[in-house]
Amino acid sequence: GQDITAINDSQAELSRLANDLQLVIEAANAPIFGIDTNGFVNEWNRKAAAITGFSREEVMGKDLVSRFITPEFQDSVGEVLHKALQGEETANFEFPLYTKDGERVEVLLNATTRRSATGAIVGVVGVGQ
Repeated sequence: GQDITAINDSQAELSRLANDLQLVIEAANAPIFGIDTNGFVNEWNRKAAAITGFSREEVMGKDLVSRFITPEFQDSVGEVLHKALQGEETANFEFPLYTKDGERVEVLLNATTRRSATGAIVGVVGVGQ
């Protein structure tokens, strides 16, 4: 009985922490996005939406580089994201996004490798300023 209670308590705490982190990401005053290992958007917070004009629903599951990065920077941004998917993180790189109106917005970005609980690389999270 006691072992099950401890496991249930741990699970509840992990769930609470995951919810708290999701709230922090969503409410952050910085654009935050995530991609999976195929480069498809799987995280897009309110600030990213406000800066670009693209809602979370409009970007989720879309290829980040080909759909939202200006053509002249697609190779360099793709390379940074590819490196992050290999575990090599990059700080403060120029990340020019397209807005919904076709304008270009410069974001200074940190690309961080996203890992599963077992340490497997599952994507990249980018935090801009």
